[in-house]
Amino acid sequence: MNVKVKINHRNLAAIEDIAAQALVKTADAIKTDVQQSQTMPFKTGALQNRSTFVDKSQAKDFKVSIVSDTPYARRLYFHPEYNFSHDDNAKAGGKWFEPYITGEKQDFAQREFEKRMHSGMKRLGG
Repeated sequence: MNVKVKINHRNLAAIEDIAAQALVKTADAIKTDVQQSQTMPFKTGALQNRSTFVDKSQAKDFKVSIVSDTPYARRLYFHPEYNFSHDDNAKAGGKWFEPYITGEKQDFAQREFEKRMHSGMKRLGG
């Protein structure tokens, strides 16, 4: 039995590009959801609004990160026992990504990625 496989490299590259874009948009959706859920500590808004961003510099390698670049972000994240103000963010506390990792939102990223992949594939004609 002879089998020939012809790979359409152009379409494969387009699918990889769609996946990388979907990954970035998924990270943006998670960041937005964290902000809207009012779980990040909020005093001036710097941590939540200016200092937290999606690092998409390695998106072509299918790696993105949600980064908080303030010197105090790590301390606040890993110390949920702190007495966080709830004046601006009603649910402010530490470990604000835990619902997405092990909690009630752990399927959020998968759903968002699939939605964006589906949308991208429709544009490709697939």
